[in-house]
Amino acid sequence: MSPFFVMSLLFGLTFGQTSSLCAPSEYTIHVEKRECAYCLAINTTICAGFCMTRDSNGKKLLLKSALSQNVCTYKEMLYQTALIPGCPHHTIPYYSYPVALSCKCGKCNTDYSDCVRERVRTNYCTKPQKICNV
Repeated sequence: MSPFFVMSLLFGLTFGQTSSLCAPSEYTIHVEKRECAYCLAINTTICAGFCMTRDSNGKKLLLKSALSQNVCTYKEMLYQTALIPGCPHHTIPYYSYPVALSCKCGKCNTDYSDCVRERVRTNYCTKPQKICNV
């Protein structure tokens, strides 16, 4: 093999291992309340992507804090509120949701993130749908 090819391969592997693909991504949240006539489809951004993790084969030798795996999570976010249409007067028709402004690889904070990957798709409407673009 040529030295150029070997250096290119090493550079690619090194860069690929140190870079992450964690960034804001478009996402649609479906929100409905039993009392309201419509389901609201909210277009927002969430943090999604790949973060480098460590192999924890030596978990018996390491401290528990060294075993945590990085996830793609919020660096900066804000909350916005949408009005769910078709709600009776006695129902609170508002829904607040996060909007990712920037993302980072870090420990998952369960105060504002779902740290478990869903296995069953539950993000759908059972009522007529209205769209909210933000």
